[in-house]
Amino acid sequence: MTSATIYQVWKRDEYFISMDPSLIPIPKINDAFSSEHIYWAKPLPEEVMRETLHNSLCFGLYKVEADTAPPSFVGIARLVTDKTTFAYLTDVYIDPKFQGHGLGTWLVSCVQEVIEAMPHLRRSILFTGDWKRSVPFYEKIMDMEVVETKVGEGVAFMERKGPGHPYFRRAV
Repeated sequence: MTSATIYQVWKRDEYFISMDPSLIPIPKINDAFSSEHIYWAKPLPEEVMRETLHNSLCFGLYKVEADTAPPSFVGIARLVTDKTTFAYLTDVYIDPKFQGHGLGTWLVSCVQEVIEAMPHLRRSILFTGDWKRSVPFYEKIMDMEVVETKVGEGVAFMERKGPGHPYFRRAV
């Protein structure tokens, strides 16, 4: 007998955040991934996106428009984690029509609540290219620090861009 998964939900006014990945409308997330608002990724085939969402801790943000209408997709944050020692925050997005109302702060605060519930966490990380807005935001909301190192000192953050990266094999 299989037990049903119970997903955490947060509510605020006419909005709610759910960790149920099946609620995330894949065509809408792919539309967002194809926009200029998400500079770090590109759309994925629907089945690949579905697998990506189900293999992550997802935080979907929705607005309830009416009692009978389905909720509107507002945003997402995705946590890639082993649920014990490591958490990587990625794909944080709020539809531009809903920005400026504290929803991004609330969304990331909910993510941080889940991260802080991991008693054996060694490290949570994220990557951003937005030094003006994102770096101060994550420093404030998640107590993140920019990791700067010199060769041979501290932690070395390394990467190899794969085919899913927007700049894979392109001169930047």
